[in-house]
Amino acid sequence: MKLSLSGKLARYLAVTYIKNFIVALGILLSIIYLFDTVELLRRASKHDDIPITLILQMGFLKLPEVGQIIFPFAILFSAIYTFWQLSRRQELTVVRSAGFSVWQFLGPVIAVGILIGALNIAVINPVGAAFLGKFERLESEHLSHRKNYITMLDEGLWLRQIDDDTQDHNSASVILHAKDINLPAWKLNDVMVLFFDDNDSLLRRIDAKTAELENGYWGFHDVLSNRTGEASENIPYVRLSTDLTAEDLEESFSSPATLSFWVLPKFIKTMEMTGFDTTQLRIHYQTLLAQPLMFAAMILLAATVSLRVQRMQGTLKLVSLGVGAGFLVFFLSSFLQALGASHQIPILLAAWTPPIVTGLFGLAAILNLEDG
Repeated sequence: MKLSLSGKLARYLAVTYIKNFIVALGILLSIIYLFDTVELLRRASKHDDIPITLILQMGFLKLPEVGQIIFPFAILFSAIYTFWQLSRRQELTVVRSAGFSVWQFLGPVIAVGILIGALNIAVINPVGAAFLGKFERLESEHLSHRKNYITMLDEGLWLRQIDDDTQDHNSASVILHAKDINLPAWKLNDVMVLFFDDNDSLLRRIDAKTAELENGYWGFHDVLSNRTGEASENIPYVRLSTDLTAEDLEESFSSPATLSFWVLPKFIKTMEMTGFDTTQLRIHYQTLLAQPLMFAAMILLAATVSLRVQRMQGTLKLVSLGVGAGFLVFFLSSFLQALGASHQIPILLAAWTPPIVTGLFGLAAILNLEDG
């Protein structure tokens, strides 16, 4: 008769793994926070007006995004340690003697891994995206001193830039909006440009039928100009200086890290309607969807090298092999995503192959090693 795992034992295995996962994640995040803060301090040393509290805050704001990158390693290392710990204390031996199979006591741990993956998608990813967005704004303001801020919404392109050299010498900043974009020439249609002073008071508005990004400036055609306190004026052509290039504009939309999982589908649809290549965004979205399966696969991978260490020789060698396999999975995933982004393999293949292959390898290895 096949025995079923009791609720108390399942909870014990799950809680043991959760505790080890929290410790492993905390250690990895602490190390990364230390190195990130040191790097930010090095960059801030070139500026005299950046307080240490701001540097510490910026380092903290990067943690959720970095945590998502190291989650698979935390899952793997904590699983290896959990199984090694249970084996060393002879607890797994007792469970096996009671007639339970390896799949039964792996179940609670795998369930926790899947739950962590779902939690990462639903909660941690949106929080990390919001934190990273704030980090990039602080970085732009205090470290990089970037002058341009670009976003794409349903109503079109929005761009803000510091106005260093325009026909409006009192203007401090400019906000540009275009309802439609023709790529790859970067020709804008139905354009509105707002000029503001240092106090964010509106100085001027121009509306143009079209605008083109030239070498070092925007060129606006068929312009209707409105200045505060003056009559409207029709102007054939207006030039606005910019340090943006077409490559800058394209790269500004290429990183999906600042986008929440919940807004990605809508943003992808908006970008596709505008004419942008959304391959990288779609790969990122599918990779997020595959994370629960990836975490379960990493636990299976950990089980192959640490379940029966008390009976096997070369424990350190086997655990090292497991860690090396984890890094191999990471590099395989990155490589396939790069192939997908360059349109050499399908998007689903790039995102779902690593967890599926890793999971199948773990299943095959356990079936080979275990008799239960």
